Amino acid sequence: MAGFNKVLLMGNLTRDPQLSYTPNQTAVVDFGLATNRRWTGQDGTQRDETCFVDCRAFGRTAENINKYFSKGKPIFIEGRLTFDSWTAQDGSKRSRLRVTVENFQFLPGTGGGPTAPEQESGPEAEAPPQGRPAGQIPDSDIPF
Repeated sequence: MAGFNKVLLMGNLTRDPQLSYTPNQTAVVDFGLATNRRWTGQDGTQRDETCFVDCRAFGRTAENINKYFSKGKPIFIEGRLTFDSWTAQDGSKRSRLRVTVENFQFLPGTGGGPTAPEQESGPEAEAPPQGRPAGQIPDSDIPF
């Protein structure tokens, strides 16, 4: 059976990244991410929903997130869902889903923009075509 595991999230860090190292000296960083959704209810009132997500990154990606991000800063991450399970000290079984970050991008915003010239992403981070500001999409590219 085929499978597909891809997560794209944009939000703000809920806490400062916590950097640690594995026994073979691979960097690991854990951080929390909050994403917001706003909609109008049937009664016409604005509703907000916040989703809190645990994230983990490894290697150079982990080091860069730890160096350039702090609580409140916006980030765009790309990764995959990972299932963790363990037995707690009281003997109960515990589990959680976590996003393992594979790439990230700096975002401008209230939490600050990129403070580094580098970005952790592939070819999709190319400069916008000349004559068009970053983030602006021509009407002909909108599918609806």
